[in-house]
Amino acid sequence: MIVEQIWTANAYRNFNYLIVCPETGEAMAVDPLDHEKCLGVAKDKGWDITQVLNTHEHGDHTGGNKDVIAATGAKLLAHKDAGAKIPGIDRGLSAGDVIKVGKTVELEALDTPGHTMCHICLRSHTETPALFCGDTLFNAGAGNCHNGGHPSEMYDTFAAQLAELPDSTLIYPGHDYIANNLEFTLDREPDNARASELLAEVKDQNTDDALVTTLGLEKEINTFFRLRSPSVIAELRESFPDLPAEPDAKTVFLKLRELRNDW
Repeated sequence: MIVEQIWTANAYRNFNYLIVCPETGEAMAVDPLDHEKCLGVAKDKGWDITQVLNTHEHGDHTGGNKDVIAATGAKLLAHKDAGAKIPGIDRGLSAGDVIKVGKTVELEALDTPGHTMCHICLRSHTETPALFCGDTLFNAGAGNCHNGGHPSEMYDTFAAQLAELPDSTLIYPGHDYIANNLEFTLDREPDNARASELLAEVKDQNTDDALVTTLGLEKEINTFFRLRSPSVIAELRESFPDLPAEPDAKTVFLKLRELRNDW
């Protein structure tokens, strides 16, 4: 499996992706907002975009659909319940559905509500798994729930699905927010040495060759996976004095999400 991460350089800091079968050159475009860059990369490398997948319905992920499909004849895939929000879906996806790209690539759809209620993540069936996570999981952060989502469902997605994936899983998010998210981690957990080291490394990273984290690294530096950390809980109590003595993980997650909304 070839993964081409395409930096859009737009104000929203989107990443687009081409997932390619190396044997046939067939490609799936994931959230190809910058259709010109996606089509240009595919042309330069001799790849044939046969499918477009939207992780969710927001315009900064679906805005390139029409142009990519017009240029390639690609089929459009998205969450099975997103038909009213994403025009022209050819295949609605449910949890566990398998998407094939060419002869060698298989991707599994995960139903991951939270950022919106019609959000899909893709997990690759490869020796080193990869997760294309849209706006659910960011490097060192979690998606907001302002526009059609809910933080309780986001917690359930993190706890029941994402945290259970292998630590070796490569993380491919929909946006580059890593520096800002690491700053939030350090605001919430000032003694997180790994987050501090990583922030120094990525603050001025080349976004055309961005760091690809693993789930194992995320568990070290992403506050939304660090719900049992004494430091996280102690800092949280400064903002929420009525926090229980031993708060459950969901309470910590929801309070962190609340703070991140205004941070």
